[in-house]
Amino acid sequence: MTHEFKYKLDFYYQQALIYLVTLILYIGIRASFFKNSMTVVLEDSLLYIIVFFVAMSFVLLLLNRFRNRKIIITDEAIHFRHRFAHHEIKISEIEWMYIGKERGVQTAGRHQIVMIKPKGRRRTFRLRVGRYERDRELVKLMEQIAAQVPKRRRRFQLKTKK
Repeated sequence: MTHEFKYKLDFYYQQALIYLVTLILYIGIRASFFKNSMTVVLEDSLLYIIVFFVAMSFVLLLLNRFRNRKIIITDEAIHFRHRFAHHEIKISEIEWMYIGKERGVQTAGRHQIVMIKPKGRRRTFRLRVGRYERDRELVKLMEQIAAQVPKRRRRFQLKTKK
């Protein structure tokens, strides 16, 4: 069975709208003080800074929309896809998996993180669950996969002698 989870763009939409509203309010307030002189408003350096933030927020929104990131979970593998690349981790090739909380980052009101260490790869895949749609369903699927693979060992775990 295939489950697809798209990357949330809510944050980028909110950011772009907040900067746009700030720009409109600033121009409205600034223009009301200098009713007949629009050149004074256009020569304001703060206006250019706000316009820069508005432009950058819309560029980031468009880039993330164009990138089209998603996670596809099948019975055999986990696929990380976006427009330019595709990574596949087969469940049989997972060395260990960790589902827990991340201390420094809170995404969409959630601290949930999934770390996947594939065999033969030095770095782990780090998945912040709150950044994807239907995050609770994603956590449930990851917990089902985690039941099939080994858990992450602690660094300071003592080895017992037999």
